[in-house]
Amino acid sequence: MWGFKIMSMGAEDFVTAVGNPLDLVEDIVAAHQWPFERNCDEELSVTVAGTWCDYHLGFSFNSSQGGLQLACAYDMRVPGKRQADVHGLLAMVNERMWLGHFDLWIEDGVPMFRHAVLTRGGGGMHASQMEELIEIAITECERFYPAFQFVIWGGKAPAEAIAAAMLETMGEA
Repeated sequence: MWGFKIMSMGAEDFVTAVGNPLDLVEDIVAAHQWPFERNCDEELSVTVAGTWCDYHLGFSFNSSQGGLQLACAYDMRVPGKRQADVHGLLAMVNERMWLGHFDLWIEDGVPMFRHAVLTRGGGGMHASQMEELIEIAITECERFYPAFQFVIWGGKAPAEAIAAAMLETMGEA
């Protein structure tokens, strides 16, 4: 795929049925020895090294709604003068998404992948599901990183950036 694959913990047996899914996330990130912080029961922050940059994953749990949200932020800032073009790029990127979406955190000017999962209903979350969610977030960020760079630092138009980023190399040189 894109060179990023989470090693399985063999954690099919880990399930969070009624409890806080962040406990499961904490077990997974600790097993991978990724640096993380958990200052409260509702939030956990993780840093994962990718091919292009470090990704900052934020997990938020809303117990009243039974929802877990994952945000995977790039280690880049969008200058104010490039935000309009980045919004155009976001629309084009999101058309290509099957799961989750990309957003721009306006306050900090940070592009990110976001996805939410409902955790209630009795089935709970399995470690393998959580690992897949993390892998999807990072893989999608890796896939679109060049397009964001082309727009933000290369000054390219969104359509030109997405076309260049989506080129797939055939064979080997």
